Amino acid sequence: MKTLPKIIINTALFASLGLSAMLVKAGSLDNFKLHYFGLTQYLNNQNRELQNLQAQNLDPQKYSRINLSQLLNGGPPKDGIPSIDNPKFDTAKTTAFPANEKVIGVEINGEAVAYPFGIMNWHEIVNDTVGGVNITVSYCPLCDTIVTFERGSTTYGVSGKLYQSCLVMYERANDTLYSQPWSFGIIGQNVNRSLKRIPAIKTTLGAWLAAHPNSKILSTNTGYKRDYFNYPYGSYYTDKRLIFPVRNQDQLKEHPKSIVTYVWEPDRETPQNNFSGSSVQFLHSEIKQLGEKIVEFNGRKIRAKWDSQMETVIVEKLDSTIIPSSTAFAFVYPAFFGQ
Repeated sequence: MKTLPKIIINTALFASLGLSAMLVKAGSLDNFKLHYFGLTQYLNNQNRELQNLQAQNLDPQKYSRINLSQLLNGGPPKDGIPSIDNPKFDTAKTTAFPANEKVIGVEINGEAVAYPFGIMNWHEIVNDTVGGVNITVSYCPLCDTIVTFERGSTTYGVSGKLYQSCLVMYERANDTLYSQPWSFGIIGQNVNRSLKRIPAIKTTLGAWLAAHPNSKILSTNTGYKRDYFNYPYGSYYTDKRLIFPVRNQDQLKEHPKSIVTYVWEPDRETPQNNFSGSSVQFLHSEIKQLGEKIVEFNGRKIRAKWDSQMETVIVEKLDSTIIPSSTAFAFVYPAFFGQ
């Protein structure tokens, strides 16, 4: 989701629109822009995603895994949140980010790259090539979900739509829409296609560089003017508020913004609006206390362990092979994998 464009507002205009009271209620300008995102529908075309599919003679209703009424406007139009398609990089010596900056860490074929949250909050998707593999790194600021996958010869962008409050990506080769937390197509030509995921880790830049001192670090030289050192979502990361309607919250036992890690493997069933397959989540605070936890998952045992260096949960097979996983706010798991 993108914050509202900068507008020159005088006191009289603010009062005439009733915005003063709205701003006070929100508590801050960033919270105001987040809560009243709906104002952007008057500035942007909110229908381009489905119009592009209809131009291919595809009926979105027929080629859909979800009810279209649940595909919500996030505020910006398609590509209104611009993906980074020509990423530039710094080194540990030249990066502008501090050691405590949260990053997404990826290592492929010996090449390590860190993607700072300060940039991902504003762009959500980076199309990159790491270790000779074309990949897409995606992050949803509203859900704290991270999905990295092989993109082949195409690229992916931000659709501007949300499903269960989470990022909906689109494939530029054919405009198929993908639910990021599920990482499979939900509307379009490649509906139900699962993306080939790659392990990625949420950690701090300092911890990542301690393990990967030669890592590249995504540069703020993106071609766009953004404040990459200011969190644009107010108090959203820690408060209990959810901006968009989300299902199955009666199943939630933790603070909605508690951090979990989940793993998932879809099967061949394609129920409308629902996931089919195996999934399990691990609460970070619990795994940190236990050290590790072994559970049954899709017919085999897997282990979730606390990595004290990276300060996060790693999920692996018992032979230590890492299983692709995603962090998330706790409210995400019941919304996407609950019953």
